[in-house]
Amino acid sequence: MAQDLSVLEKAALLSGRNTWESREFPHAGIRSLFFADGPHGVRRQTGSSDHLGINASQPATCFPTAATVANSWDTALAEKVGEAIGAEAAYQGVDVLLGPGLNIKRSPQCGRSFEYFSEDPMLAGRLAAAYVRGIQSQGVSACPKHFAVNSQESRRMASDSVVDERTLREIYLTAFEIVVRESEPLAIMTSYNLINGTYAHENSHLLGEILRHEWGFAGAVITDWGGSNDAVAAVAAGGTLEMPSPGLGSAREILAAIEDGRLDGAALDARMAEMRALVSRIEPGRARKVDLDEHHALARQVARESIVLLKNDDAVLPLKAGTRLAVIGDFAATPRYQGAGSSVVNASRVPNAREAWSAAGFDSVGYAQGFLRDGTRNEALAEEAVAIASTVDVAVVYLGLDEISESEGADREHLRLADNQVEILARVSAVNDRVVVVLSAGAVVEMPWVDHASAIAHGYLGGQAGAEAMVDILTGVACPSGRLAETHPMALEDTPTHGRFPARGAHAEYREGIFVGYRYYATAQIPVRFPFGFGLSYTTFTYANLRVTDAGATFDLTNTGLHAGAEVVQMYVARKGGGPAHPDSELKGFAKVHLDPGGKVRVKVPFDAMTFRRFDTAANAWAVDEADYELRIGASSVDVRLRGDYRVAGSPAPAADPALAWYAAAKVTDVTDAEFSLLLGRTLPSAGGTGRDMGVNDPLLAMHHARSGLARLGARALRALLRRSQRRGKPDLNLLFLYNMPLRAMAKMTGGAVSMPMVHAMVDIANGHLWRGAAGAGRGFFRARSQTKSTERELAESAHVAAADLLRNHP
Repeated sequence: MAQDLSVLEKAALLSGRNTWESREFPHAGIRSLFFADGPHGVRRQTGSSDHLGINASQPATCFPTAATVANSWDTALAEKVGEAIGAEAAYQGVDVLLGPGLNIKRSPQCGRSFEYFSEDPMLAGRLAAAYVRGIQSQGVSACPKHFAVNSQESRRMASDSVVDERTLREIYLTAFEIVVRESEPLAIMTSYNLINGTYAHENSHLLGEILRHEWGFAGAVITDWGGSNDAVAAVAAGGTLEMPSPGLGSAREILAAIEDGRLDGAALDARMAEMRALVSRIEPGRARKVDLDEHHALARQVARESIVLLKNDDAVLPLKAGTRLAVIGDFAATPRYQGAGSSVVNASRVPNAREAWSAAGFDSVGYAQGFLRDGTRNEALAEEAVAIASTVDVAVVYLGLDEISESEGADREHLRLADNQVEILARVSAVNDRVVVVLSAGAVVEMPWVDHASAIAHGYLGGQAGAEAMVDILTGVACPSGRLAETHPMALEDTPTHGRFPARGAHAEYREGIFVGYRYYATAQIPVRFPFGFGLSYTTFTYANLRVTDAGATFDLTNTGLHAGAEVVQMYVARKGGGPAHPDSELKGFAKVHLDPGGKVRVKVPFDAMTFRRFDTAANAWAVDEADYELRIGASSVDVRLRGDYRVAGSPAPAADPALAWYAAAKVTDVTDAEFSLLLGRTLPSAGGTGRDMGVNDPLLAMHHARSGLARLGARALRALLRRSQRRGKPDLNLLFLYNMPLRAMAKMTGGAVSMPMVHAMVDIANGHLWRGAAGAGRGFFRARSQTKSTERELAESAHVAAADLLRNHP
């Protein structure tokens, strides 16, 4: 089939036609594919070319975000979400759904944490694999993202993630490996960042050696939008498709590289075959009928099973019928149910908490706004809330992060709730000793105010039915069964990346290594507010009769309470003795078990090939050491109910490296250059020169220090516009994107209107060479127009000839 396309056509096939569509070559049986965002609902753009969600999109079901669904620990439920999103995608004419997102939550400051599942790679991988299976069951391709080591939003398109190989494999790639092996996605999206000096989309170690050779991935590798750097290097490394649309400049670069021998034609044929396979394997006709009412009900179920009850003193919950309630907080009237950015879904409906309480039969509920969500203090609103709280049995206070606090394109500066929210909670608790806090946030928040609440229910970002689901939990219609998929520290200062996250310069150094999340807190013995895996219930469970065999762990689980409910049983393995540095324990299995009161079941949590493996950097391979382990079965990373010993047969374990004693003790908050170099096994990358010259891969924010006054003025103007949008309480995503965007992206996202020679000319201008740059930009503009027209004619002629040949051969 390769002869159906000319070399130029093959090259052109590897870049997008426009913002959302790939190129088509009907004479070769290759149709155009339509791409759309979809981590928690379909966002099929209806407006002009805009990949960040500024323009309108078609209505769709907004399911809870990944950070929320992760708290369900329910892979079967996650697969149902995938099925529903896949069906809606097919109905809307979407071929490739850009999701799920499964990057590891290295720091709770990551502004995009709401789109990601967990700090643990096994939990993230299992849930993401379920999404992929569900989406692809409807004949639509999933596209899990962002591959890989994409942990911060600041400078995300111009940041180099510097990470040691063991940490890369064990923490940041394992979730993707699980997805590839368990769900066989048809496509995968690379991240914007470099990894150890090479952009992800042209990183042969990442794409060739690991993804394609080791894991056996045969699908299409797609750039994040504007994430391509060198089209020729990408084809050679294993990168398939460049999106959104660089015009035909990339095709000409690939063609020239083939002609002069810099690129092997076999690599081009392989990438072309991947695109052909992607097109052929998408079958939207397989999708089931879409019922938005049914999907809303599913969204409500998912949100309900993902709500985490963090506190319930004196069993204030569930609330009984007839309880006199005050509902307080701006979020009760205007819910915060999804994040900001390219994942924003135009929800088919969004009931608020006031409506949900009324529908639940609490018609006499009083409401007070209490505070302004932008943080501005308003005494009149506060006094109204205090007055109504003093007259009722229970005050339900809706608190959370506003839209500007967490967003794609920007990382969080702190983990606090707004001061005016904390103040209103304190004042309400002073007049009513039964206060229930409902939290809306896509990630961790600090809770020094925990003593002001009798109960705390964290709904994360619950999607369009989140308010109804929360009332279901608070009133006992359902028993809470959500468990935290990330650790909630006491304070930001306790996190292992504090002071280094986000990286402001060109290098994001992963000095904490494998000690991410609970792995760090447990090993370094740092107290936390709420541990990984934690969550309360209205019922109780007992664990008994643990038996450990070579197949895994089995034990009895009994619901000893008065309510039907679900327990998330968790299996952690803790290595005993010496050997290479290792965390105190690691999650290696889990199951969500539903039981009626008095119900009892024998639970099995199996071992698999990943349970006891360790990446051996010396051998550059996975290893299983001969070692003793303690298996810990329980209800969280610290709530251990059963313990059992197990000896693993394997290769002799290497001795601990005394030079890494600090690392074995998880003393990773103040790692020196020499220590990090030792962990990396190589010298640290240079921080770069101190000059002010810019390059094509520097972000626009670097223009603050450019030689050109014109460039500095442009950077100041961008920053002023960003600050104005922040004051309005709504992030301007296009501005955030531009501010962090490298100059070269202008040639990758403008459909050929800007060429790379023009970008180099703009760099000349930024570096103080105004006239040379202006002249170069002019020449580049006219040359690009001429080249584009010439290439378009050549493609049209090639298609005409191919069509004529086809007609002659098949009259």
